[in-house]
Amino acid sequence: MGTATYGMNVVDWEARIDVERLRTDRLVRLKQALDRSEVGSLLTFDFHNIRYMTATHIGTWAMDKMIRFAVLPRDGEPVLWDFGSAARHHQLYAPWLDYRADDEITRGMVGASGARAGISLMRGAFSPASGIADSVASKIYEELERHGMHTAPVGVDILEMPVLEALRAKGLEVVDGQQIFLEARRIKTTDEITLLTTAASMVDAAYDELYTFLRPGVRENEAVGLVSKKLYDLGSEHVEGVNAISGERCSPHPHVFSDRIMRPGDPAFFDILHSFMGYRTCYYRTFAVGSASAAQVDAYKRCREYMDVAIEAVKPGATTADIVRLWPTAQEFGFPDEEAAFALQFGHGVGLSIWEKPIFSRLVSLDQPEVLEEGMVFALETYWPAADGWGAARIEEELVVTGGGAQVITKFPAEQLLVAGQRYYTTGGFLPLQRDSQSHLNNRSSSGAHRTDHSGG
Repeated sequence: MGTATYGMNVVDWEARIDVERLRTDRLVRLKQALDRSEVGSLLTFDFHNIRYMTATHIGTWAMDKMIRFAVLPRDGEPVLWDFGSAARHHQLYAPWLDYRADDEITRGMVGASGARAGISLMRGAFSPASGIADSVASKIYEELERHGMHTAPVGVDILEMPVLEALRAKGLEVVDGQQIFLEARRIKTTDEITLLTTAASMVDAAYDELYTFLRPGVRENEAVGLVSKKLYDLGSEHVEGVNAISGERCSPHPHVFSDRIMRPGDPAFFDILHSFMGYRTCYYRTFAVGSASAAQVDAYKRCREYMDVAIEAVKPGATTADIVRLWPTAQEFGFPDEEAAFALQFGHGVGLSIWEKPIFSRLVSLDQPEVLEEGMVFALETYWPAADGWGAARIEEELVVTGGGAQVITKFPAEQLLVAGQRYYTTGGFLPLQRDSQSHLNNRSSSGAHRTDHSGG
């Protein structure tokens, strides 16, 4: 299933990533999804869909700028309009975008490359009077007309309102095409699985370095910097984010790091999101800094149990509903409804985007279950608040669905709660790693170190 982990380079003496096969397989799957649909073409402004369609990339700085766009007509080849000189670069270095010589429609065209100069609205930065929206619509219309697809619906993922109005003014019927893109991307190819596995292996290394770094006095933002450097040193293309959450910030989960200073006895959990050759990770781990309270240990055990039963249930033919039924309801861990608790007991596909199909959530999966299939890659996330109201545990594993069940590709240890930081010595030996006589419970004696709190979460 492609879950081997290789070096980062392409070599002649070992069959690793085949980038030509990667490009070809993705485009074939997208064309097949288009053929199964009722639209005549696919139009994308989303960087991840553009990359899947055209195998081009101009850096992460432009991901939120809404500047590039590409179209795939039924029975045609992709055409990309790119930012300034990037189009010229593609013409020189992306020969897979050249039109085929036997293409009757494009034979003899001037500049028959599928990469062309073009610019969209830059999130409205261009004046509406500039005519840019009309120019975008004209480019797209001309290409669709060339293929006889100008009278068929156009499936679009995301776009700005002036472009939508300009397309409609041309007489084009614009419909939702995002589901077609996501359907094509739902099952991963062998090369995609290898890239996802490699990306996860890089996070394994980042967590190992983070574990040795954590101690009282470290700030959350310092942890973010350390992880980012490690990933970039290993060859990461983009560190999309590092959630670093510690102490009382763990419950409720704020989903954003701060400059908080970690203290003895703090729980701390992290989510590392980065990409290698475009393929992403979403990968949580929880630590205790110096020592852990009994309540934190119990929270971690509960969080791990929900993860383990979910992994055990993953197999081809199972559904997302089968998985989420194994997880607690929102009310069981302190939230009024599933929308308020969204993404705490959660699962989602990973690929060129952080969130792809399938989605696992009690909010939607019980009523709209998705069937699990061999070749899917997704992350499962569980969460449980500590009974003392102070901390919480968060675990995430990435899985590949194989014929025999789930194969876990996130390898940093998470079977039990890890305690980071140096060991402390007393006259009686090591200070226990499980202690309740710390932080906001400092009035308790160390004799309570092994007390187990069985109260609810």
